[in-house]
Amino acid sequence: MLAPFLATLIGMAVVMLLAWLFQRIVRNGGWVDVFWTFGTGAACLTAALWPEPAANGNRQLLVAALAAIWALRLGVYIGHRVASEPEDTRYSGFRKEWGVNFQRNMMILVLPQAPATAILSLSVFAAAHGGGPELGLRDLLGIAILVVAIIGEGLADEQMRRFRAQGLRGAIMDKGLWGWSRHPNYFFEWLGWLAYPAIAFDPSQLWTWVTWIAPIVMFILLRFATGVPATEKSMLASRGDKFRDYQRRVSAFFPLPPKGKTS
Repeated sequence: MLAPFLATLIGMAVVMLLAWLFQRIVRNGGWVDVFWTFGTGAACLTAALWPEPAANGNRQLLVAALAAIWALRLGVYIGHRVASEPEDTRYSGFRKEWGVNFQRNMMILVLPQAPATAILSLSVFAAAHGGGPELGLRDLLGIAILVVAIIGEGLADEQMRRFRAQGLRGAIMDKGLWGWSRHPNYFFEWLGWLAYPAIAFDPSQLWTWVTWIAPIVMFILLRFATGVPATEKSMLASRGDKFRDYQRRVSAFFPLPPKGKTS
């Protein structure tokens, strides 16, 4: 695993340095997410297809396809949004908060995403090179998990797009999936990474525990680091008590029945 880890680490370090330079030129921090998504997709493809003995060559192709589908769906969506809309509120908030130190702090924020991706790729490598000698139900389960995740995230994104198109200044989106989770897009993004342990995790084989790295790391990042906290800080600044009420009624991450009236 060391060789693909180092290869993806070096490759992503270059990608994220280019991401920092590009967002600096165009003055839109959202492009960092575009570079990260496509870069991570390429890193996971590399890990899945790495030329080491695998239990089943078709599983390598399957896992590579799952990673590619994820990256294309998310990358195209984010790219279109970044190119056609104002800077994401997370980055515009950072720009105001950090002031003259924005670019320095962005460098500190962006470059650590390279080792994060390299760590994520370990799960993909383990799933692609592990599992049984034949494709089976667990492989189908992995496919099903990713399909549900992509559909769920796509639905959440579309619901938010339609809400924003209404131009309701100061309003809170608490309908549909957003009435069950304050961040359903992040939840389904995390869910998709469970496809890899579903495919190849075997408690009796110590090395397959590596497949759990991706969902664990993504949960920490989305729930406690670059995802939920930054987004909610921006929303509290712009929506105030309306968003505090939303926080009281609706689960932060995992979809749960709302405590108040939503639809």
